[in-house]
Amino acid sequence: MKATVDRDACTGCELCAQTCPAVFEMDDDLARAKMDEVPATEAENCRQAAAECPVDAISIDE
Repeated sequence: MKATVDRDACTGCELCAQTCPAVFEMDDDLARAKMDEVPATEAENCRQAAAECPVDAISIDE
């Protein structure tokens, strides 16, 4: 699975980085995915972060 952050849509709320810090981090006040491939152990947290993003800036490619 791969997670992508649309930095044009991101508002920098940090919710994804708090929900799934293994995959997301803040960079210049906007979120970004730290890795190309999400580890299986983080898949559920990553999906939760995407679902809770208030501006739908996170895309998940299964």
